[in-house]
Amino acid sequence: MTDFDQGLVADPRPDELDQQDLVRRPDERSGTGLFTDLYHVDAAYIAWRSDHNGQSTFDLYTRRAPFDGGFMLFAGLQPTLDYLDSFRYTEEDLGWLQRVKGYELGFLDYLADLRFRGEIYAMDEGEIAFPNEPLLRVTAPFAEALLLESGLLRTIGISTLLATKAARITLAANGRSVSDFAFRRAHAPFLAARSGYIGGCDSTSFVAAAREYDIPSAGTIPHALVQAFPDELTAFRTVAESLPSHTLLLDTYDVDAGIDHAITVAQEAKASHGHTLSAVRLDSGDLQADSRMVRRKLDDAGLETVKVLVSGDMDEYKIAELLGAGAPIDGFGVGGNLGVGLGTIESGTVGGVIGAVYKLVWYEGDGAAPARIKLAGGKSTWPGRKMPYRIGDYERDLITLNTEPAPKNARALLTPWVMEGQVVRRMPELKEIRSNALTNLHALPDNLKALTPSEPFPVEWSEEMLRLREETIRSLGGDPSP
Repeated sequence: MTDFDQGLVADPRPDELDQQDLVRRPDERSGTGLFTDLYHVDAAYIAWRSDHNGQSTFDLYTRRAPFDGGFMLFAGLQPTLDYLDSFRYTEEDLGWLQRVKGYELGFLDYLADLRFRGEIYAMDEGEIAFPNEPLLRVTAPFAEALLLESGLLRTIGISTLLATKAARITLAANGRSVSDFAFRRAHAPFLAARSGYIGGCDSTSFVAAAREYDIPSAGTIPHALVQAFPDELTAFRTVAESLPSHTLLLDTYDVDAGIDHAITVAQEAKASHGHTLSAVRLDSGDLQADSRMVRRKLDDAGLETVKVLVSGDMDEYKIAELLGAGAPIDGFGVGGNLGVGLGTIESGTVGGVIGAVYKLVWYEGDGAAPARIKLAGGKSTWPGRKMPYRIGDYERDLITLNTEPAPKNARALLTPWVMEGQVVRRMPELKEIRSNALTNLHALPDNLKALTPSEPFPVEWSEEMLRLREETIRSLGGDPSP
């Protein structure tokens, strides 16, 4: 149970329940072939018509860490595998495509038989990642790999953004509990709850996600419940009589009077029912001053074990500010800023998207050299099938060609997850993923844990990678010099 818990217990996950967000829960398993952008279907059609469908490799990566932070926490692999498992075009899908696009019937037959039969190398969920290194690598016939782009960017991009946000919040909380309150604001609430838990949230208020993923569920009481009674004291007494362990919200009217009422009710409920006040919550006002006042009154009343929780537009910056000022806060409820991965105007970070991209780096079968590159200044890509390695204890990361031998004192960051369309590894349980993520976060160097690190983590390219890049640019008549 968590500090925010009100006795809800997560049920075992039912087999029939899907893992996607609320936008598309009905009929999810009928097929995810249309989970793409139209220009990908058009491109697949052109590739089919021109018989230009060679074996291809795409890298999924980001060009910078979100929130100007020092790291990313990789997440979204299980939702990705679920998406791939459902990747097919139904008769209804094909009929719609025929009506709106008028594709040749042979192409629709091709789509009807299409299943992902390629390979995917990916980081483990909960792995620490940095910009420019592949988070996921897809190899398959060109059209097959291309049609996955939007779906992969969605599951990996949203999940990694929100897991990273949760990790930053967890690090800022410095051992205090964090509860996910994001459901009412989240754009993809199931992904948000799952990613928040991986990133370190102890619980979620979203009941369906608690059930779906076996995450501890949590909640206090709303202001409306207090307002529905004639006065605050009556409301608190009713809560305390109803729940053996309860949390009271103090700021519906006046925090100073609210904590006095909470103390009175706590003492009454303990004596008459054996019920316990586990925590009080502040949701507005001067949280720093009010938390000190509330803590002092609780301690003076002998209620030292009652925790002080705060919520209300919390994010990592506000949490760090409150704790840095010595506010005696035991836990935080974090909502919209977590659920949509927001930055702040004050910090100069926008957030909201992670900026993940999915780029062709290798294409076989047209007689040209297979290495492929995009030349676009800061958006230029790196050609070749790659393998990122972590050297030593966060000494540096090195990106090599996948045919190069592993560097000394290094571990590969990508491992095979799908081969010939079949999943070849066991996905850990969510609690295990979360445990690994927290272990990885703990091992991060302190400078990378900072909300805004002074220097980026070094991600370097091998000599063979540099050589391939130069050769590929020259083959296109470009200048490979920086």
